[in-house]
Amino acid sequence: MIGIVGGTGPEGRGLALRFCLAGEEVFIGSRAAERGRAAAEEIRAKAPGARVDGGENREAARLADIALVAVPYQGHREAVSELRQELSGKVVVDVVAPLAFSSGRFHALTVPEGSVAQQLKALAPEARVVAAFHTVSAADLLVPDRTVDCDVVVCSDDREAKQQVMTLAKCIKSVRAVDGSGLECARYIEDLTALLLNINRIYKGRSMIKIVGI
Repeated sequence: MIGIVGGTGPEGRGLALRFCLAGEEVFIGSRAAERGRAAAEEIRAKAPGARVDGGENREAARLADIALVAVPYQGHREAVSELRQELSGKVVVDVVAPLAFSSGRFHALTVPEGSVAQQLKALAPEARVVAAFHTVSAADLLVPDRTVDCDVVVCSDDREAKQQVMTLAKCIKSVRAVDGSGLECARYIEDLTALLLNINRIYKGRSMIKIVGI
């Protein structure tokens, strides 16, 4: 099962929908159980027959074989600290980018540990941490018949966990998974999210990335 901690936002719901369409079983977590259940109901309406349920974040983390953390950056430290025990030993995918918006632009924030993914590893050292899915358009993910034609860069120090997440990414039609090296490289893809969001504001689009030459 794929559990999404903080899965009621656009990115969490979009990934939940795409994983359900690929035949995966998904549990959407939230700080409030009713919000998790409502998000699951939304996914079932878009993908009849989807194997999806919802509830609290702790339940999402406990049930998951692969857990995704999709909480806002401002709540990341608290959420991971509370779920350290439930995430222990599991593949945990951090999709969070450290962003702020001011003066009409998105800005990448400095994370003391180096990246949000490294912060997760520091807070939950027994988790098998992977960084991925930062630059995929949530708006596109949420439209079931829309092609999501992009690359997903996957960073981790755990080779087996990285491969599992690359395989998971490729279950989304037209997505290619790219090995982004170790977890220390996660900061580059997290910061790139701010650039893409600013491009989207300028062009009123939904930019993603594709890497050529490989």
